[in-house]
Amino acid sequence: MELESTISRLIVLETSRDLLNHLENDVVIVGAGLSGLTAAKYLADRGFKVVVLEKRLSYGGGIGGGGSLFHKVVVDSRALEILRDFGVRYRETEINGYYVVDAAELMSKLAAKSLDSGAKMILGVEVEDLIVRENPFRVVGVVFKWSAISLAGLHVDPLFMMAKATVDATGHDAVLLNILVRKNKDVGFQVRGERSAYAEKAEVDVVEYTGRVVPGLYATKMAVASLHGLYRMGPIFTGMLLSGRRVAEAIARDLV
Repeated sequence: MELESTISRLIVLETSRDLLNHLENDVVIVGAGLSGLTAAKYLADRGFKVVVLEKRLSYGGGIGGGGSLFHKVVVDSRALEILRDFGVRYRETEINGYYVVDAAELMSKLAAKSLDSGAKMILGVEVEDLIVRENPFRVVGVVFKWSAISLAGLHVDPLFMMAKATVDATGHDAVLLNILVRKNKDVGFQVRGERSAYAEKAEVDVVEYTGRVVPGLYATKMAVASLHGLYRMGPIFTGMLLSGRRVAEAIARDLV
């Protein structure tokens, strides 16, 4: 057998095995940013079958850019337990109760620890719709395709992936929530859109409002802010980390 065909054969076979294994899941998390990766680890640690779908060919969401390309982010003391769980180093600052974290280290260790815990991450995958059921109304999975298909402007039918719980971790755009509202007019809520910056309040509210939106669909981090019309916080990430852990706890309770 020629080496070139062997290489292609192995890639296609192993990718196909991954996809077949994850057509049915306990949890599908859409968005490989801060809270999505945080949730993935905590859910995988509890033994749930978790897959993270990310439309880009990289993980981390908005972490990597730090604050306007200054490569640090800020957390407060509430985040330290989570940082320790992920092995992320932090430095105490001159301002009591606040710490700085290297953006590259944070995104890398969130991804590595979620994978080490058993979560699966698939990059270059775009979710274009949700799978729903009636009586009672609930979300039971996602409709997906390779992101390159959309970039190429091709009309191609997507594929389906089932899940007991689906998480909108797409951030400011709240992609899944907006899809659900647009296509299911009687779903019972509207996506209000996030408000302007008010970091102190946003850091608290985004955690408080994190959780289930409708049966089978959950929201975390800035998707929560967009849903409820909350303030935004900028490059302080305590609320994001806590939101990821909180949505994992909510799903774990519901799936018991």
